[in-house]
Amino acid sequence: MTPRLLIASLVLGVSLVAAGLPASAQSQAQSEQVPAAAAPGQAPQALSSIPRWARVSFFAHAASITGADGSSSSFSEIVTNVAAQSVQHTGNGFEYGLDARFGAYPSSDERDPRTSVYDAFVAQRMMDGRLLVKAGQMWLNDLGGLGSVGGALVEYRQSADTTRLRWRAGGFGGVEPEIMDLGYVSGVSKFGGYFALDGNGAQRSVVGYVNVRNQDLTERSVLSFTNYIPVRQSVFVYQAAEVDLAGPGGEGSGGLTYFFVNARVAPVKRADVQLTYHRGRSIDARSITDDLLNGRPVPSKTLDGFLFESVGARVTVEVAKGIRVFGGYGQDKNDRDADPTDRVSFGVYTSNLFGTGVDLNVTDYRYQRGSASSYDSWYVSAGRSFGSRLYFSGEYTTSLSVLRYARGDGFIVESRPQTDRFGVSANIYLSRTFSLLVVTDYTRDEGYKETRLLSGLSVRF
Repeated sequence: MTPRLLIASLVLGVSLVAAGLPASAQSQAQSEQVPAAAAPGQAPQALSSIPRWARVSFFAHAASITGADGSSSSFSEIVTNVAAQSVQHTGNGFEYGLDARFGAYPSSDERDPRTSVYDAFVAQRMMDGRLLVKAGQMWLNDLGGLGSVGGALVEYRQSADTTRLRWRAGGFGGVEPEIMDLGYVSGVSKFGGYFALDGNGAQRSVVGYVNVRNQDLTERSVLSFTNYIPVRQSVFVYQAAEVDLAGPGGEGSGGLTYFFVNARVAPVKRADVQLTYHRGRSIDARSITDDLLNGRPVPSKTLDGFLFESVGARVTVEVAKGIRVFGGYGQDKNDRDADPTDRVSFGVYTSNLFGTGVDLNVTDYRYQRGSASSYDSWYVSAGRSFGSRLYFSGEYTTSLSVLRYARGDGFIVESRPQTDRFGVSANIYLSRTFSLLVVTDYTRDEGYKETRLLSGLSVRF
């Protein structure tokens, strides 16, 4: 069976299983609730199964661009997203998951439609829910950006009747899925495992290992670390890291490839401090191993990669009920040879301005790169609910940076200090099942003018 037929069969099977579930079983699953976390020193309540859910979303996106010389162009995109998740059992039971995106581009004859499948799996829990066997295409969230695999997973978890952290351990193996199309990357396989400790709520610590093979070469051999640690209600720490045990294809050196930490501390009730640090090397391991397999030389600079680093801190204080002011400082570096950019921000946010129901956010960002350049970037937004079915908002941004698709080889970031953007959006809740999103914005600078319209309909089951 070809990879495309395999994925299509899994998607069809999941859809048929979802449609054929007995209504009584669905209603019973939906009525179960996840209990609150146990108080310190008390045994936690028995965990309940997580109810099933499903969502289908339709989006249409259109843009028109007019250049300063009078030239014009247009772009359109139609996207459908289908996602479904069965009941996640605490005991024995069958499970399934589906998450797929279909995109078409009517305005471009040269751009083919794309299909992205993130999840299309079936699974079975056994041994009173302790053993999980899963097969198909899946994204293993415990492994972050390395977690996409088409194959099989076996996981064993500790019994739920414990007052301590609950451990899980899993192993997986398979092939590397194509992210922007159906099928799998030719000649690339993947295997690994993880060990996780789960606490109350979202508390979790995970150590994982992923090995990616490109034919006869080891493309990546990576240890990953993920932690979310809440300390009562005043300290929250999230951390993620990747350590390559060797260079791509055995060339170059390994070491710390990615590190991110976000810590929030609330020393008093009306104030909190947020600290962030982000550092990494962007190395195209796939292209390097392909070059090695084809006998092409690999420059040492390619093996070193693109270095980025960012550090920041922000203090937020509630000066009156519903009114919060904040200020922060950060420093960004986009390459090892680049000058660091200083970033200062300050602003105010209120969720109910003077009792009018208006949510207001005003923020000023000031950027300074050595003595070369500096500019301000303002962001202002205001929104309000009208009844329980409509939320309307407007925003204004100036001096924004633009992330633009360059070619098939990646993206470029354009800093445009003279850019202004105006936007309005409406979230309309037609019923508990249907919701509508409408967004339009207008962007202008000295080189072009652009108008964009996005509309979407979501159906929840």
